[in-house]
Amino acid sequence: MDQRLGTEARPARIAIIGAGPAGFYAAEALLKQPDLACTIDFFNRFPTPFGLVREGVAPDHQSIKAVTRIYDRIASNPRVRYFGNVTFGTHLHHADLKPFYDQIIYAVGAQADRRMGIPGEELEGSFPATAFVGWYNGHPDFRDLPVDLSCERVVVVGNGNVAMDVARILLRSTDELATTDIADHALALLRESKVREVVMLGRRGPAQAAFTNAELKEFGELEGVDVVVDPAVLELDEHSLEDLEDDKLASKNVELLRAYAARSEGSAERCLFMRFLVSPREIIGENGHVKEVKIEKNQLAMDGYGGLRAKGTGVFETIEAGMVLRSVGYRSVSLPGVPFDEGTYTITNIAGRVVNTSDGEPIAGEYVVGWAKRGPSGVIGTNKPDAVSTVTAMIADLATLPGIRDENRALDKVEAMLRKCKPDYVTWEGWKRLDQFEVARGAEQGRPRVKVTTVPEMLEIIDTSA
Repeated sequence: MDQRLGTEARPARIAIIGAGPAGFYAAEALLKQPDLACTIDFFNRFPTPFGLVREGVAPDHQSIKAVTRIYDRIASNPRVRYFGNVTFGTHLHHADLKPFYDQIIYAVGAQADRRMGIPGEELEGSFPATAFVGWYNGHPDFRDLPVDLSCERVVVVGNGNVAMDVARILLRSTDELATTDIADHALALLRESKVREVVMLGRRGPAQAAFTNAELKEFGELEGVDVVVDPAVLELDEHSLEDLEDDKLASKNVELLRAYAARSEGSAERCLFMRFLVSPREIIGENGHVKEVKIEKNQLAMDGYGGLRAKGTGVFETIEAGMVLRSVGYRSVSLPGVPFDEGTYTITNIAGRVVNTSDGEPIAGEYVVGWAKRGPSGVIGTNKPDAVSTVTAMIADLATLPGIRDENRALDKVEAMLRKCKPDYVTWEGWKRLDQFEVARGAEQGRPRVKVTTVPEMLEIIDTSA
């Protein structure tokens, strides 16, 4: 009988830490391997799966969330189990998992934000965009974020899709948002919002903006919202013009921005002011709360690597604002017992294989996918080829792995361990009960779902629905 790892006689036991897109695409790639016998266990911090698809994708982008149907099919495979409400590093540790799994995949994303490093960043009303996104999406960690929308102007720092998302949610009609799965507490506060202007700050020029054409175009279609762009910033320098020749996305962005700039000055009830070549230098407060943002005008200059960098000109301006949302980058956080690169804020790896930070030697049977592997780049679909790449390395390594002891291969061993360390873990069946509850509540209001936003309430619904 063939006793190699990954055969029917000795199926590979695989754990995936994190149940977001990267984790599901890794599971999908494993299940599609024609000659691989394996079982897969997901461990996820919250009872609810899907990571950023549930907690990060904007509520007015429901079509993107349809990808969860694929994830649902993956999780429903008899070779896959789901253990939610289990936090790696708190309830379950590296040493707990190693005896039960031949291979472990870390799919934990980039949970933390980067700071701007300017005075006043800690003032009330100054938040990372990730927290604000979590707040309106019903993320349990941000359910009680002290959001105050009594101001007329919000400054958003950043030029990517997340910055566009938060600006759009602040300005979109709440009647439109009321047909989405936005969190109830957020919808209630947005209905009372006094915000009429969002000023978006980009440190470089229009040709270097990171948002997609679709995100930019969508703003021009919002009812009661004007997009205001100063035509002067669209007079591009020669290096930016050269870049546009080889970058269709940037070229289309500039075309759309020129169309906005050609319109009359914003006269709609709500406006998005898109500022380029400016950087925040200080957030100024009053009584501990955001009152103004001091910005510096920039100019573009070539760096030593052939790229365009923003350099301050010494010309400053102050913008009155009651809230500041920073969207200047995201980073992974270290996991106990897992090598971490403090320079790149990723799990230390070579092509998806986890390696020791000190000497670069691979750690047998440990892998990483998604943002924790490559940094915060790409869209949800980018995680699919990324996961396939890591799984290719996993398959290649099977022949050299000794594998776990045979007495630890019984599937019920893990369940017995969880009953001791986290008895209120949630299975896929438990999640489906919560899912049905949310969808039913949504149907009553003509919405996709009404989210439950606290873990205790989630567990209560799962238990009472059993």
